[in-house]
Amino acid sequence: MVTPGEPAGIGPDLVLQWAAEGHCLNAELAIVADPAMLAQRARQLGLEISCVIDPHLTFAPIADGALRVLPVPLARPVRPGVLDPDNSAGVITALYTALQACLDGRADALVTGPMQKSVINDAGIPFSGHTEYLAEHSGGDLPVMLLTAGTLRVALVTTHLPLRAVADAITLKRIVATARVLHHDLIRHFDIAAPRILVCGLNPHAGESGHLGHEEAAIITPALQQLRAEGINVSGPLPADTLFTPQHLDHADAVLAMYHDQGLPTLKYAGFGEAVNVTLGLPLLRTSVDHGTALDLAGTGRALGGSFAAALRLAAQLAARRRGPA
Repeated sequence: MVTPGEPAGIGPDLVLQWAAEGHCLNAELAIVADPAMLAQRARQLGLEISCVIDPHLTFAPIADGALRVLPVPLARPVRPGVLDPDNSAGVITALYTALQACLDGRADALVTGPMQKSVINDAGIPFSGHTEYLAEHSGGDLPVMLLTAGTLRVALVTTHLPLRAVADAITLKRIVATARVLHHDLIRHFDIAAPRILVCGLNPHAGESGHLGHEEAAIITPALQQLRAEGINVSGPLPADTLFTPQHLDHADAVLAMYHDQGLPTLKYAGFGEAVNVTLGLPLLRTSVDHGTALDLAGTGRALGGSFAAALRLAAQLAARRRGPA
């Protein structure tokens, strides 16, 4: 299942450009979106893409270059680059519809395009991000955001929080629970038999022996001791400014960062445009692009689809691995 996300952004462009370029993917796709919006954007991009409406997900064969669409209408016509709160309910409905298809077993994985959180909130709909929404509506106890770029994998203890709130959110319980999910899903999804996880400190120099903060000694180190006692291979807490070097990364399967902008700048520098966001700790497979809605590029034909294609490929690979041999 694919949700393009914010209709005024580049999500629809990525879907349409992917279909027009004739990518080969060992999976059947269904796009959950307004077919009129997709048709209009295709015309704006000069692409000849037909939409085959499949409201019941029969997955009957369709022609090359066509898109299978599970229709979810929007309230108003879309202008590329122009946000419209009136369409936010339709965007959320599309996401919920795709999620339910995965939970019901009618689809193997969910790939999401970028959403514009601000316009959804402007419409009066509480929404802090895909990760939190999917967990809330799927029964996932603790969603964990993991981004991948090649062999580099970075997971987060906290996600979309103001920096001022991060330190209060770093607790022993949260670190232990997040690391357990990361360890479990590296085995389940990525077939890594004995994951090796590097853990960042919170403060500069991992606290400098308490001179730059006490969270490492009081919270992070005891959490890692508990994890090691459970047989989970964690190293740290390590200074984030030196952790992301070959000396450390060559001997690790994933990094666990304390907050969003501690771990993700390095990963996005290493693989921006090809990185993939994977949500761990859910009862379904979900991958996503590593970028935002890029409203200024919507409808121009200049949106780069590397991350979207990578998200599709990874979702197909992980779904095939979960299904096992045919």
